[in-house]
Amino acid sequence: MAARLLVIEDNAANLELMTYLLNAFGYATETARDGEDGLAKARQGGFDLVICDIQLPKMDGFEVALGIRQAAEERVPLVAVTAFAQVGDRERLMAAGFEGYISKPIVPETFVSQIETFLGEGHRAAGPPATAPPAGVEAESPRAGARPATILVVDNVSPNLQLMRSLLEPYGYQVTGATGVAEAWACLSGSPPDLAICDLHLADGTAYELLAAMRESPRLRGVPLVILSSTGRGPEERARGLALGARKFILRPIEAPLLLAEIQDCLGEG
Repeated sequence: MAARLLVIEDNAANLELMTYLLNAFGYATETARDGEDGLAKARQGGFDLVICDIQLPKMDGFEVALGIRQAAEERVPLVAVTAFAQVGDRERLMAAGFEGYISKPIVPETFVSQIETFLGEGHRAAGPPATAPPAGVEAESPRAGARPATILVVDNVSPNLQLMRSLLEPYGYQVTGATGVAEAWACLSGSPPDLAICDLHLADGTAYELLAAMRESPRLRGVPLVILSSTGRGPEERARGLALGARKFILRPIEAPLLLAEIQDCLGEG
């Protein structure tokens, strides 16, 4: 039976990326967004491994580890996921009760295999390799000799870009990442992509501005653009995006299979 893992992480994007990768390999996951909630869930038991950020609200990772070690009758493996990189940090983590740690930012291609080193053979899932599609998604095989579809993903949150790469690249899509409107526009100065996916709010502007500029360009106005947002939940945001010519306006969170289906639908229409 595949392991059941508890992931304690306050950053929503990091949490989404880690759980997506683990679920894609067949692991069951429970999540917590602060130290107190994480410790409470860990004390309920039933987990084969706990993955814990160190800098957490309410109670940091060291306190969580101490609480788990004091309460647990059996030693559950604890793995820290941390941006710490100072001399002595590893020793401090080991002394607190962690078996090991993984440095941030995590690498999607190796994250699950790193986690599996802390699991016994009997708890490892027979999941897909790191380049396999997520469970529940079926994509059409590319036609022989067909050019792979190119997708521009614009998001100023690095884990979101990593998540999109890990979702799309296994299907042969060529993904280019950009962190803002200016960088996206620079990417668009070359060959137009087959699809653009843009977060609504960026550090240097919005998806509306990029979309309006694309629609003014004869070379780019035919490129479909999907707005992906976790903040634009009002009907006016959606209406504005669609009025400007967005192909779709999708709200996060969304299950990976559903997001992929929406993307394939846009490429099919194109």
